[in-house]
Order: sequence, then C-alpha cells, then structure tokens
Amino acid sequence: MLKIGSHEHPSRVIIAPMAGVTDQPYRNMCRQFGAHWMVSEMITSDRSLWDTPKSRQRLAYHNEAGPRWIQIAGAEPEMMADAARFNADRGADIIDINMGCPAKKVCNRQAGSALLRDEKLVGQILDAVVAAVDVPVTLKIRLGWCKETQNALAIGRIAEAAGVQLLTVHGRTRACKFAGQVDYNAIAEVVAGVTIPVVANGDINTPDEAQNVLHQTAAAAVMMGRATQGHPWLAAAVDHYLATGTEKINPGQGEIKQALVAHVQNLAGFYGEVMGVRIARKHVGWYLAERASAEFMKKFNGLQTSIDQVEAILETFAKELAA
Repeated sequence: MLKIGSHEHPSRVIIAPMAGVTDQPYRNMCRQFGAHWMVSEMITSDRSLWDTPKSRQRLAYHNEAGPRWIQIAGAEPEMMADAARFNADRGADIIDINMGCPAKKVCNRQAGSALLRDEKLVGQILDAVVAAVDVPVTLKIRLGWCKETQNALAIGRIAEAAGVQLLTVHGRTRACKFAGQVDYNAIAEVVAGVTIPVVANGDINTPDEAQNVLHQTAAAAVMMGRATQGHPWLAAAVDHYLATGTEKINPGQGEIKQALVAHVQNLAGFYGEVMGVRIARKHVGWYLAERASAEFMKKFNGLQTSIDQVEAILETFAKELAA
C-alpha cells in the first residue's frame, strides 16, 4: 500500500512525468487500462508563461479522475509557492517538485536537476512550497549533478525535514542524462537514510525488473517512464505481477487498435484536430513500433488534419495485421 498524505492505494507503480507525453489524453488512457498513480507534465512556476497554449493545456486537469498529481518546476521559492497554491486551488491533489529534469533549457534557468548544486536553495524551495499548501508535497530528484557531487541522501534528508511526504530518485546524475547504468545501490542508500517513502526510478521496463528493483532498493514503489510509451497498460500489468507473481496477458491486437483510435480521438478533442493529428504521430509510432512497417508509418505521418483519415488508415492496418 503506497500512501501519500491522505491518498493511499495498493498500486506500487507510478507513471513518470514526461514532457510532451503525459498530457491529459495520455493519463486518461493509462487510467483506462488500470494505472492509478501518474504525474503530470512539468508546469513552469513562472506566471508570465501561463497564458501560452502549452501551459493552458498542461493546466487543464480539473476534470480528471484523481489523484491529480501535478508537477511544478522553477528556482524561486516564492514563485514555486505561488504555483503550488494556484494548482492546489485548481484541484491538484498532490504537488510534485521537479529537481530531476536534466534538459539543458531547464538547467540553464537553474531549475530541474541544476538545483541539486545548491542545497540551501533546495531547502528554501521545499519549505516555501510545503508551507503554501494543504495537499501533500513530493519531490523528484537525481543522484546529484555529477558522479563527483552525488548528494541524493543529503537532499532526501532536507526534504524529509521540510515535510515532503514522498521522494522519487532517478538513479543517474544530471551529467549521465539517460546514458549508462542506473545505480540502484545509491537509491537503496537513500531509502535506508530517510523515513519517508522513496520511489526508485530509471530503466525499469518489465514486471521482472520492477520486482528486482524493489527487492534491491527496498523502495516503496517504482516509477516507470519511457517503457510506458505505446504501452499504456504496462503500469497495471506490473502491479498485477507484483501482487500475484503472475504475468498479466497483454491486450490483443483488436483491443490495442481500439485503444489507439480512442487515444487519437482524445488528442484531437483536447488539442484540436490539426494539432491532435500531429501529436498523434509519435504515439502511433510507439504503439506500432514492433508491428508496423516503415512504409505504413511514412504514410501515417503524411496525414495532416483529418481524424477520419487517421481512423481509416488504422482500421486498414488492423485488418491487414489480422489477415
């Protein structure tokens, strides 16, 4: 049972926040397949940017099923506190603070994983955000800025002292980005060094891997990111395995086709038909990565604005696959 403030559930799998991926249509699709915990795309704490189409869409979660776990990013304690209050008032059930993003454009603003270099500022931000809201506050970090300055345990203790109620640790440094081996032993050291729940993150792609990581780290849960792209049923499948020790049968071709069509329709409804079809390209590519030919993907990616065309070509592909 994973507990975050007043929210608790048997699920021990969390879908990671991924910019350009974990939008509302994606989160709803994962929920449809049985996922419970998922974190939104990163929302900037800079109010001057909230009136952009991207920010307005990321702030559109008020009508979702809970728990609505919303991630904010920034480097100014007062701005972060203000963003936390705004989102809590808007319906966020849990506020997550991003101190793990390795992207250059985020780190150049001294946000994301760049904050790990300034432990004093980390404490100021966490104190401000926790004091600003009544909902639980969580934190996502990496092991440190680089291998020579790994300080995840120190950050974890700062978070615990500030009242943060859950800590997610990606087992790489910012310098590693997504390359090299994940250091699960380092995550285990953080688990052993704090009393708040710790979530292990990084290169967890299968139910077996999730179970092994939980055993190796003694973490409270695992967070899965890129492995869920094109596999919105994966989080629920991993939960099933952790609970029963048996593999859950993956959806059949027909169910995948129905899910994919529904996802594309939801993208069109959320973003508008033109943008929705464009955004759908990457999702279709992930869904069909092991099934579709390069010729099919080229044809699909050539579609521009018609959701009817998208549905027609997916229907044709499903019939060809069945045959």
